[in-house]
Amino acid sequence: MTASRTIRVAALYRFAPFPDCAALRDPLLALCEDAGVRGTILLAPEGINGTIAGPDAGVERVLDHIRALPGCADLEVKDAQTDAMPFHRLKVRLKREIVTMGVPDIDPLREVGTYVAPEDWNALIDAPDTIVIDTRNDYEVAVGTFAGAVNPDTHSFRDFPAWFAAHRDELDGKRIAMFCTGGIRCEKATAFVKAQGIEDVFHLDGGILRYLETVPEAESRWHGECFVFDERVAVGHALTPGTHELCRGCRMPVSPQDRTSPLYEEGVACPRCHDRRDETQRAGYAERHRQTKLAEARGERHVGGAVPNPRSP
Repeated sequence: MTASRTIRVAALYRFAPFPDCAALRDPLLALCEDAGVRGTILLAPEGINGTIAGPDAGVERVLDHIRALPGCADLEVKDAQTDAMPFHRLKVRLKREIVTMGVPDIDPLREVGTYVAPEDWNALIDAPDTIVIDTRNDYEVAVGTFAGAVNPDTHSFRDFPAWFAAHRDELDGKRIAMFCTGGIRCEKATAFVKAQGIEDVFHLDGGILRYLETVPEAESRWHGECFVFDERVAVGHALTPGTHELCRGCRMPVSPQDRTSPLYEEGVACPRCHDRRDETQRAGYAERHRQTKLAEARGERHVGGAVPNPRSP
């Protein structure tokens, strides 16, 4: 029997100048494969971002390699443990941005908001003159958020600049506190907002994940769970496994309440995507689900029909 919590999961990012990021890809890919590490890593001229999982020693080898890259000695890493490998495969991709905002010349290395430690976050967001903004996407906010936070209702991070422009007058002269899953989106969001002339800008150091890991639940201002971009789907306080599952039709989180809907079919569709799939598509998903269950019964993992998450980090 496999021992509990044998897989280490590391969410990582670092803004750093990588003028030839393509040259970094193959050595990093080879090391991950040799170390038994899976997950997704993004490389771009502005730095590195990703989540990886594997045996503790293997993950540490990869992290040591990344820390040795130019500008990455202070790599931001958030660790968790899980019972089973949360990724089906390994991907090391080259991108234009490690978190896509689509606004040129935004450089968190040059200017960024003030970092706020998790243990100091409650006092900041409890202040009546603080506007708290959730910089994540709509489906993430639906899983959980901080009490009283503004939801920009964005479908992707690219939508954030337009939302800001539409609400600029409401934010001018105010103290703004922003947060996201692991901190990376806030690095860009606060850099963007400061570039627009708003100075009193703060963000949660280490993101929601560090807050849930650090702040006792009895003192927490967090409501719900935190969506994560792997097979764990969502986590709660102390980064314990959450109650959400992943819809295999649209790769969106499905709550326990969603799973009581007549539009929910395990492995096939959820209320969000049911009416956007035709009978042929649902039949294909159903067959994939059947093959997955057969593979599980044999003690194997079926990955051939896995649907990629277009919004993965």
